[in-house]
Amino acid sequence: MMRNAGIAGVGLGLAGFTGGAAHANPAAATTPAQATAAAEAPPRQGETMIGVPFEKRSTVRVGIIGLGNRGGSMIDLFLALPQVSVVALCDPVKEKTAAAAKKVTDAGQPAPATYTKGESDYENLCKRSDLDFVYVATPWDFHFEMAKTAMLNGKHVGVECPIALELDQLWELVDLSERTRKHCMQLENCCYGKNEMRVLRMAHAGLFGELLHGAGAYNHDLRGLMFDPDYYEGPWRRLWHTRLLGDLYPNHGFGPVSNYMDVNRGDRVTHISSFGTPALGLAEYRKANMPPGDPSWKETYIESDRTISLVQTEKGRVIRLEHDVSTPHPYSRINSLGGTKGVFEDYPSRIYLEPGHTDDKWHDFAEFADWDHWLWKEHSNPPGGHGGMDYIMVFRLMQCMQLGLVPDFDVYDAVTWTAPVPLSHASIKAKGAPQAIPDFTRGLWNKARPGVDSEKPAG
Repeated sequence: MMRNAGIAGVGLGLAGFTGGAAHANPAAATTPAQATAAAEAPPRQGETMIGVPFEKRSTVRVGIIGLGNRGGSMIDLFLALPQVSVVALCDPVKEKTAAAAKKVTDAGQPAPATYTKGESDYENLCKRSDLDFVYVATPWDFHFEMAKTAMLNGKHVGVECPIALELDQLWELVDLSERTRKHCMQLENCCYGKNEMRVLRMAHAGLFGELLHGAGAYNHDLRGLMFDPDYYEGPWRRLWHTRLLGDLYPNHGFGPVSNYMDVNRGDRVTHISSFGTPALGLAEYRKANMPPGDPSWKETYIESDRTISLVQTEKGRVIRLEHDVSTPHPYSRINSLGGTKGVFEDYPSRIYLEPGHTDDKWHDFAEFADWDHWLWKEHSNPPGGHGGMDYIMVFRLMQCMQLGLVPDFDVYDAVTWTAPVPLSHASIKAKGAPQAIPDFTRGLWNKARPGVDSEKPAG
């Protein structure tokens, strides 16, 4: 059952959202002993999904739940790919569903089935026998239940960030993926950015030497959008700032750095310590821009304007994560990697690597264009948002499904990249006390295996 909201996009809004109790569990571990206990793995319920390929298929049949800002634009990328059929659509905002259905027929595909009868109609979409993959682009409250429902109905599922909001939900997604033998993936688009994939290949080739540290962030001024009555359908995203203290959106920064360091593929993250500033930005913006009587005046914001987290890995590396959507700041994901031979930093992109660089000055990252991933060499000017990385992500996922390949990322990556949401909240409440990050692979993290740094398929 969908919780307390209507689905209308991430982008999907909360038609009728009333703002009730938070569903993320702030009662996560608050002492080191409790943190360690909370990180202990429950008994395995099925075999691992590491290395499990998709079933090979000539056409991938897709159902999309959520047709707001994100889902309503991502459908264009699915429709741009051959041998991908958009079979079913779901959103209780009927105008959005109708507009998306028109895109399908305009692309020359049969009219999709539509599900618009309230908050639970996505369950009927998931029950269809003619779907291979369900894509979820709804408000965060619904991600866990929708991913769970898709897998229980025999579908692979990809979910926008974050994949869930509670630690026990993350474990349940791991168990469900293993029991149902269906992949559950965090569609974290920034892993497929051009710079991110170039750095990934360079790191794996040893150009940075032994890796020591990395950083990633979601520093993006969203104040205007969160108070815009038309951008999000309802205040669902802003309301999370009344519920949690920590990093609400770690995936865009954490995913790429995890890939550089082969997290879950030879290293693992073990602990996180988080610190947060006072929550002042949204209240100040409201005071300056919202009229008296606006519903937002009933809200009390507690989410730290800037959250800074330090993550330790088993090999002793350090990852810095930042989150700030409430204060003035040019967009930045930081996207940094350092090792014994040099360092890369993004926003703007710049690099310094020995032995080629010896002058203690930043150099042009374009010098290393030959290290671009084959996906970016093959699709040098991809369509779609975020500089084309969304298209690259969807292309590669659909390619893996069509060819019967192992996906580039799996449920263990999804839950690891999302774990900072509840754990950073717990750490801030505990004045920065480290919180143990579970080993969601249950001991298989130290086995080297392929990931986003993939080989081009033969043929």
